Amino acid sequence: MGMWRGDIESFERVSQDATSRRLVLQLAQLSREGRLGPFVSRIAGDPDLDDDLRDAIAELARDEAFLLAVEDYLTRTRLVH
Repeated sequence: MGMWRGDIESFERVSQDATSRRLVLQLAQLSREGRLGPFVSRIAGDPDLDDDLRDAIAELARDEAFLLAVEDYLTRTRLVH
């Protein structure tokens, strides 16, 4: 968590938005299970999603360390929120 201290505000923004929180937690779980790549590939080809959402998911998926750090933060602060 030490290297992410400067991103605590980002973590808090995610924790305060239910949709973002669910998305990040799901992406983190897929990452831990080794299924993130196939999921992102499916998303990239989904015509029902708008470009902004596809881009946001792809950007998050590229930074697996961030996903896991946010997941850790959300888990540790769940009782506070």
